[in-house]
Amino acid sequence: METRTKELIAQAEQDLLHTYNRYQVVLDRGEGVYLYDIEGKKYLDFVAGIAVFALGYANQEYNDALKAQIDKLLHTSNYYYNVPAIEAAHKLKEVTGMDRVFFTNSGAEAVEGAIKSAMKVHAGKGKGRSEIIAMEHSFHGRTIGALSVTGNAHYREDFETIDSQVRFARFNDAESVRSLVTENTCAVILEVVPGEGGLVPADTQFLKDVRALCDEKGILLIFDEIQCGMGRTGSMFAFQNHGVKPDIMTCAKALGCGVPVGAFLMTEETAAKSLVPGDHGTTYGGNPFAAAAVREVLRQYEVRRIPEHVREIAPYFEQKLEKIAAGHDCILERRGCGLMQGLVFDRPVAPVIRAAMDKGLILINAGANILRFVPPLIIEKEHIDEMEKILEAAICEMEEA
Repeated sequence: METRTKELIAQAEQDLLHTYNRYQVVLDRGEGVYLYDIEGKKYLDFVAGIAVFALGYANQEYNDALKAQIDKLLHTSNYYYNVPAIEAAHKLKEVTGMDRVFFTNSGAEAVEGAIKSAMKVHAGKGKGRSEIIAMEHSFHGRTIGALSVTGNAHYREDFETIDSQVRFARFNDAESVRSLVTENTCAVILEVVPGEGGLVPADTQFLKDVRALCDEKGILLIFDEIQCGMGRTGSMFAFQNHGVKPDIMTCAKALGCGVPVGAFLMTEETAAKSLVPGDHGTTYGGNPFAAAAVREVLRQYEVRRIPEHVREIAPYFEQKLEKIAAGHDCILERRGCGLMQGLVFDRPVAPVIRAAMDKGLILINAGANILRFVPPLIIEKEHIDEMEKILEAAICEMEEA
């Protein structure tokens, strides 16, 4: 490790709250699907800021759009309208098929808004329903409300949440969901493709059964598309692969491609019964700068045919991962959808991640024994080939250790 890197990491450890176990690298810039640290070392990035940088780094049109907005208007209160937010919301409605949009600052805040909206719908009916059914092994964020519906007890330990109002069902098991429904259930929330929870896509029949159950019982269905949305599975949003529409949906991450922004959306029927002026708000959500990022991202998705590209490149990616899995007894299976993939190992994958980083490939995990792949959506076959070569060497290194 170079002296400058050591100095900066030491300074960070003195100044920053230690809530992350960071890798010993200081990143400096990016270009396309590559990142560079402050010493100039080049890394192939198959993390994309955890599914954020869908359009890659140093995207000139994106940068120009943000620079132009900075010169016009960076922020204004939500007491007033602004053009980027109006145009971004209209386009987001088009690509989701939903009817109403509320912009937030993050995915966790989008989940908070979705939960609050669902509770308000039932409060408005005078029934006072407040229970939520979430999925085991799910992840929805770190704020108290979002944490309460995160189906991993490890994340909830030591924090007072609304656990008493949340029940956890087995994912892809509609009968498990049905068994938890009470007269106090107001919503079911689930990720169409769980990220932290293991990258097992939802079954179409499961989603249809849960949708039917919600309709039968007057329960709202919330889809969390924060990680699996925005083209990552080959459709703009993963639920569109199944023909099942939610009442409320959350998105973030690639929605801003680097600018912190999220949103929750709902159908017109849900909106008519939910939040009204004074019920919800945010200072920064939907400000002109963040909205300009969303507007430009959605424009590029359309003109560059990003979902179509994912559908074209994903089979090649899956073939390469299957080949890697077949060549190593320590790999149990490949799972995932589109450019949201995982390799399940019979042991912790931290040594593979460290070895890959040393060799110039950035990867992350999903749980202790799953390698997660969420690269920029603009990757091509040559990038997948490069990833394969480095990953093979990293796995072999772990096996020989």
